[in-house]
Amino acid sequence: MDTRRTVLWVVFSVSLFLLWDNWQRFQGKPSLFGGGVTKQVSAAGSPPAVPVAGGDVPAATPAVVPKDGVPAASAASTAVPVAAVPVTPAPAAETVSVSTDLFKVDLNSMGAEVRRVELLLHRDSVDQTKNMVLLDAGTEYVYLAQSGLVGGPVGTTLPNHRTPFAVAPGPRTLEAGQNELKVSFTAESSGVKLVKTYTFKRGSYDIGVSHQIINDSAVPITPQLYLQLVRDGKDPTGGSSFYSTFTGMAVYTSTEKFQKEAFSDIEKGKTKHASKGTDGWIAIIQHYFVSAWIPSDKLARDIYTEKVGDNLYRVGTKLILAQIAPGASLTDNAQLFVGPQEERTLEKVAPGLDLVRDYGFLTVVAKPLFWLLERLQAMLGNWGWAIIALTVLIKLAFFPLSAAGYRSMARMKKVAPRLKALQDRHKGDRAKLNQAMMELYRSEKINPMGGCLPIVVQIPVFIALYWTLLASVEMRNAPWIGWIHDLAMPDPYFILPVIMMASMLVQYKLNPAPPDPLQAKMMLFMPLVFGIMFFFFPAGLVLYWVVNNLLSIAQQWQITRSIERNSKLA
Repeated sequence: MDTRRTVLWVVFSVSLFLLWDNWQRFQGKPSLFGGGVTKQVSAAGSPPAVPVAGGDVPAATPAVVPKDGVPAASAASTAVPVAAVPVTPAPAAETVSVSTDLFKVDLNSMGAEVRRVELLLHRDSVDQTKNMVLLDAGTEYVYLAQSGLVGGPVGTTLPNHRTPFAVAPGPRTLEAGQNELKVSFTAESSGVKLVKTYTFKRGSYDIGVSHQIINDSAVPITPQLYLQLVRDGKDPTGGSSFYSTFTGMAVYTSTEKFQKEAFSDIEKGKTKHASKGTDGWIAIIQHYFVSAWIPSDKLARDIYTEKVGDNLYRVGTKLILAQIAPGASLTDNAQLFVGPQEERTLEKVAPGLDLVRDYGFLTVVAKPLFWLLERLQAMLGNWGWAIIALTVLIKLAFFPLSAAGYRSMARMKKVAPRLKALQDRHKGDRAKLNQAMMELYRSEKINPMGGCLPIVVQIPVFIALYWTLLASVEMRNAPWIGWIHDLAMPDPYFILPVIMMASMLVQYKLNPAPPDPLQAKMMLFMPLVFGIMFFFFPAGLVLYWVVNNLLSIAQQWQITRSIERNSKLA
C-alpha cells in the first residue's frame, strides 16, 4: 500500500468531513463536533415584538386532585386561561438603571423584569468602542429575564411580569467601598402582594432575586412562582461562517444532567429535556456568554420551553410553593446569573453550570487542557504566551509518536525515486506493483502506515484544544503582542494566517511528493484553502496552529536531516 496515497486520503477525508459538517450546520442541523445549530429559525428581518399584556404569562400547573375527587388544600388552583384575561392599556413604565462594578442593568417597573444588561468589562463583538449588551429589549433583538406568580383562585390574577410595580426609593449605584445594593419593587393583584428585591454584589455577575409573597386576601392561596428567560432566535452578532457555536436553551437537573435545546427544535416541538425536578437551573447560551435562573433547591418544579411569538422563545421553571394562609407571607430566594462563561465563576454559582461552556464531544480532554492553560497564564501573565507554552508542552508529550511518524515519512521520501521506478515498470499490473512495493518496504524497514497512525492518535487532543480555545471567553479582549489586541478576534492584518499558509507549504515540501500529478496539485492547493479559512478564525486559534506547524517543521527537518546523514555514513 502506498503510504503517500494513504496520507493524502486521510487529509482529503478529514477535509471533506469538515466541509460536510459545515454544510450540516448551515442547513440548521447540529454539528458532529458538538457545536450547535447556527441557522436562524426565522427569516424575519426585524426583531420580534414583545407579546401584548397577558399573552406570554405561563399557565399554572393544574391542581392535584386526590382519588376521592376533592382537591387538596395545598394544591394550586387552576389559573384563568390567558385568552380570558382582558387586555388593558398598560400605564407608563419606569426604567430603573442600576450600575455596579461589572454591569449596568435596566429594570422595568412593568413586571419588575430585567430588560437590559450591559457588561462593562466586555466589548461588543462588532463595535469595539461599545460595551457588550447581553440582555436587551431594543430594536436589534429581544432577550429578557422575567418572573411572577400564577395559580391564584379561579377568576383572579396574581402579580406577574405584566403587572405594574411600584419602585422603592433608594440608591441605584454601587459606590466605592459598598459591597451590596438592593432594589425593590412591589405590586398587588387580587389581594396578593409581591415584593421583588434584586440584590447586586460587588465583583459578582450573580444577582440575588427575592420574591416575598404576602396574602392579604381572605382565602388561602398556593401560588406558583415562575422564572423564565425570553429570547428571539437570531444568532449573536459578530459570529463567523467558518466555525459554529451553540446558541439556544439549556436545562440542568441532578437526575437528567445537562441538556441543550436548539431554537429550531422548540419551533418543531421536538424538545427532549427534563420536564420536572427538585433542583437545577434553566439557561440561554450563546458564544462566550450565558444567562441562567437558579431557583431554590428541594422545591418541586415544572420545566418548560415554548415558542411564544414569531421567532420568540422562552425557557422557564415553575416552582410549586407551599400554601399561604390569609395574613401570612412566604419568601423564596432565587439567583439570576448574567455574564461571561468563565469556568471557575460558573462552578461556584451552581452545580453543572460550567457545562454551558461548549467543549464539544471531547469535554473530558478539553477540561484538563484548559486547567493547564490557566496555570500557564497565571505564570506568564498573558494568554497568548500561555497558548504558545501549552502547544509546546503538547508537542513534547507527543514527541515520540510524532518522531515515529516523521521518520516513516523521511524514509518514504528517501525511497520515492525507487517507488516511482516500480510504478513505471509495473504500470499495467497492480498486483505485481503492490508485491514489489511491499518487498521494498520490508528491505528498507518501512511501515507503510507509520506516518498515519501517530497522526491519528493525536487528532482527539488537537480537536479538544481547538474547542478549548474557541470556548474560552478569557481570550476575549485579551492582547498578545503588537498588532494582536484581542485573541478572540481575527488577526486584523492577517499576519498569522499568512504565516500559517507558509508553514503548511513548507510542510508539504518536507513530505514525500505524491506520484500522481493531480494529487500533488491538490496537496499544494490545500495551504491556500486552509489559510483563507483561518483569515476569519480567532487569532488565538491561529496562533496555536502556527506554533504547532513551526514545531512540526523543526522536528521533521531535524529527523529528515539525521536520517540523510546516517545514510551517507553507511
